[in-house]
Amino acid sequence: MTSIVIPAHNEARVIGRLLDSLLADSPPGETGDRAHAPDIVVVCNGCTDDTAKIAADRGPRVRVVEIPVPSKHAAMRAGDDHARDFPRLYVDADVVLTGADVRALAEPLEDATSGVLATAPDRRIPLASCAWRVRAYYQVWQRLPAVREGLFGRGVIAVSEAGHARIAALPPLMADDLAASLAFTPGERRVVDAAAVVIQPPRTWRDLMRRRVRAAVSTAQVEQHRRPDGASARTGKADLKAILRREPRLLVPVVVFVAAAVAARRKASKAIRAQDFGTWLRDDSSRQN
Repeated sequence: MTSIVIPAHNEARVIGRLLDSLLADSPPGETGDRAHAPDIVVVCNGCTDDTAKIAADRGPRVRVVEIPVPSKHAAMRAGDDHARDFPRLYVDADVVLTGADVRALAEPLEDATSGVLATAPDRRIPLASCAWRVRAYYQVWQRLPAVREGLFGRGVIAVSEAGHARIAALPPLMADDLAASLAFTPGERRVVDAAAVVIQPPRTWRDLMRRRVRAAVSTAQVEQHRRPDGASARTGKADLKAILRREPRLLVPVVVFVAAAVAARRKASKAIRAQDFGTWLRDDSSRQN
């Protein structure tokens, strides 16, 4: 059995979309067979909307747990207390993932000879409805080596039992997916091309900047907790130069990317100095149906 933990804080607008996608393509023999069906646990943390009711309406395949604290870290740990088995997936409520994707992510983790402890899906980012500067930013972001190879920024991470022990030891961090990705060596983690997750991007420049400021603050927090010789996911000048050498046509998008990075770091500096790692800066534009 594969267990799926979904932390959800006021996700009434999107939780049904994810659950319907997960439940839609159960293979023959899974429907009604609890011994083989994926174990789905939705942890509603500090919700003040209908998230719990919408999840519960999906039937017995979905178990709903409610906790009063609006904390993703607490929700993940509560999910662990109720999840039944491994491999285990942690899935953000605002993405779209299918049952077939879940099976593809679990497969390498079930092979004891693979050495793989954590997997994540390929990203699909629909940009058609986004402002041109947002599209330009993501043209560059998606080409960065750390972004292509890391497990972060996908809204989904799957772990084996040994991999779970690795991430369970991490402290509560805003960038939990980045910290989880860096907890594994390149040989221990794998981006599974046969699985794909739909990530809803910010639609406006303002919402993009909210995400980038949050990313800058949370990256600084992760770096405070890693060893001096630990891996990093920061973008360097060499990465951007390499992109331009391969694709000179991306000059304008690179300029937009740098402008966003500089502005985000400037705005994040106050929170970093104050050690404010609790202000979430949620992007609600990505939660529009």
